[in-house]
Amino acid sequence: MTTAQPSPTAPSATAPADGLDVRPSPLALLLLGRESDPASERGVECPGDLPAPSDPDLVERARAAKERLGEKVFVLGHHYQRDEVIQFADVTGDSFKLARDAAARPEAEYIVFCGVHFMAESADILTGDHQQVVLPDLAAGCSMADMATAEQVAECWDVLTEAGVAGTTVPVSYMNSSADIKAFTGRHGGTICTSSNARRALDWAFSQGEKVLFLPDQHLGRNTAVRDMGMSLKDCVVYNPHKPNGGLTAGQLRDARMILWRGHCSVHGRFSLDSVNDVRERVPGVNVLVHPECRHEVVEAADHVGSTEYIIRTLEAAPAGSKWAIGTELNLVRRLANRFAPEGKEVVFLDRTVCFCSTMNRIDLPHLVWTLESLADGRVVNRIQVDPETEKFAKLALEQMLALP
Repeated sequence: MTTAQPSPTAPSATAPADGLDVRPSPLALLLLGRESDPASERGVECPGDLPAPSDPDLVERARAAKERLGEKVFVLGHHYQRDEVIQFADVTGDSFKLARDAAARPEAEYIVFCGVHFMAESADILTGDHQQVVLPDLAAGCSMADMATAEQVAECWDVLTEAGVAGTTVPVSYMNSSADIKAFTGRHGGTICTSSNARRALDWAFSQGEKVLFLPDQHLGRNTAVRDMGMSLKDCVVYNPHKPNGGLTAGQLRDARMILWRGHCSVHGRFSLDSVNDVRERVPGVNVLVHPECRHEVVEAADHVGSTEYIIRTLEAAPAGSKWAIGTELNLVRRLANRFAPEGKEVVFLDRTVCFCSTMNRIDLPHLVWTLESLADGRVVNRIQVDPETEKFAKLALEQMLALP
C-alpha cells in the first residue's frame, strides 16, 4: 500500500510547441474516443484523443526549474511517455530499468518518475530511505495492475489451497503489478519478472514447484509458456477473479501447469489477428514486430516478438529500406518512426486505430512543470511511499528476480 498527496490543477496547455507533430497517423481510421471496436477484448478501448500540444512557455519553465534543482532531482522517463516529457528525462527505459537507474543515483534527493503508479512504487522500494519518489499525476495508474487487487489474489490463494495445489504452486508476478501483489509474491516464495526475462523466471519457478500462478497479465504468461517453453494451450487455465473459484474446478486447477490471472494491457490487447493481416496487405514486405503482452494469435502471426528494449534493438539492427509494423504503444512507435526515417527504415503502427496508453499520457508537461517548480520551492508533492511491511516482502520478490540464473 502506498500513501501520497493529491496534486492541484496543473498549468494549462494551449499553444503548440515548436516542432511537436501531434497530428494523427495517416493510417488512423478511428480517432481515439470516437469509436470502439466490438471485437476487442472487454475493457480494451482507446479513450480520449491524441495528446494536446503544450504551451512553449512551459518548456522554459520546466528547464528553469530543473536547473534550479540541479543534482537534487533525477527525472525518469518511460518509453511510452510523450515527447514533450521525454525531453526532460535524465534517462529513458522500461519500468524496471528506470527503477534500477534511480537506485544507482543515491545523490538524487528527488526521483521524479514520469511513468505510472506501480513504476513509482518499484522505484521507492529500490531506492534509499533518504530519497523521495514523486509521480507528477496521481491519476497515472495502470489498468493491467489494477486488474489484480491484494484481496482478490488472497482469495485466489485460498481457492488453490482448497484444491490442494497451493503447496506446489509458485507465484510469478509481472513487473506491471502493484507493490501489494509484489509483496504477496515475496511472501509465497515467488519472483517478479519482466517481459525480457519471463522465460528465465518461469524456468526457475518450475524448478521450485509443479505449477505457476502468473499475475496479472495472462498474455505474457501464456505466450512465454507456449511459444518459448513448448507447453500446450491445454496446460494453461485462466483464473477469473470475478467468478466463484475463479471460474475453475479443482480438477482443472490440478491438471494445469500455468494458472493465468485474467488481466491484460489495454494497449497491447487492442491488437488483433486482423491487424496483422491488414498491415501485411497494406505494406508489402513488412516485418511485424510485437510486444509479448499481445494476444496469443497476434504473437503467433508476428515475425518478431519481444520486450520494449528488444523492439528498439531490433530496429537499430535492421537494414536500411526495411519496413516494420510495430505492435506497442503509440508514443514509442512514433518516436521510433522519426528516429529511423533518416536511415531509410519505414516504421508504422500495427493497427489502423491510433491508440496510446491513456494513463501514461496523464503525465504531461503541465504536471511536470508543477512538480519541478514545487520541488524547487521546497515543497514535495505527490510522493509515492510504500509502507515498510509491503516493501519488505516486495523487495524479496524483486531480489529473487535479480538472482535468477
